[in-house]
Amino acid sequence: MKAIFKPGDKKSYSKTVEVADQAAFQGEVVHAVCSTFALARDFEWSSRLFFIDMKDEDEEGVGTFLTIEHKSPAFIGERIDFTATVVKLTGHELTCSIEARVGTRLVAQGATGQKMLKKEWLKKVFEK
Repeated sequence: MKAIFKPGDKKSYSKTVEVADQAAFQGEVVHAVCSTFALARDFEWSSRLFFIDMKDEDEEGVGTFLTIEHKSPAFIGERIDFTATVVKLTGHELTCSIEARVGTRLVAQGATGQKMLKKEWLKKVFEK
């Protein structure tokens, strides 16, 4: 693993809210806005952008935790800008704070944790 980032470093990702992102359960749309679970996916991706640059060929990142505080809606067709900020990098574990905004409006905030592991070790764990 390449330790090329430090606390305060940022990565950004933008996504337009699609129909598939709306809050729906068992085929029924509950709210025609970006769901918290779609935000979770994009929070994880935003922080994974660090690991894409950091990992060696024989390594892969896995999520260790995710927190989200959903603050306001993001409507279908709006662009959400995600910003992941390194909070700490200890050994092979990365913690990021994440913000999601539509323009200046805060949609959600939270944090992610990821750990870099050897692919061979992960393969053995996932085969059990």
